[in-house]
Amino acid sequence: MKSPVELTEAFRAAGLKVTPQRQLIFRLMHDNETHPTADSLFATASDLMPGISLRTVYQTLTDLASMGEIRMIDVGTGAGRFDPNTDDHHHVVCEGCGEVRDVYVEGSDALSVRGLDGFTVSRTAILFNGTCSRCDRVAGG
Repeated sequence: MKSPVELTEAFRAAGLKVTPQRQLIFRLMHDNETHPTADSLFATASDLMPGISLRTVYQTLTDLASMGEIRMIDVGTGAGRFDPNTDDHHHVVCEGCGEVRDVYVEGSDALSVRGLDGFTVSRTAILFNGTCSRCDRVAGG
């Protein structure tokens, strides 16, 4: 993801309004490895800037995604999550606490897949589910 300054310039170049609220969201998403939901990002932003609206958070995330600066991902935990890492990667999700982390799978573009029947694949997304070490320790594993 571009730096907050670069995102400000990109928004202006795209004719999008740049506000202090949007600049806060740029800063909160930059190098964010937690894969936040819009609601969790809103909670953090509200602590830092009381009065920011959930609509502003959603609209800014939607704009960032449409510009290719972040990706909206579905990891099967209910709410969509937002990922500033646009490199080719996949995800692992803890079934205990819901933590989402980036993982890298070598050769995923060369997988042999049966049953596509004329379907053209544009992107591969692999999702690993399991238990993180923190939850495993709590469970006595």
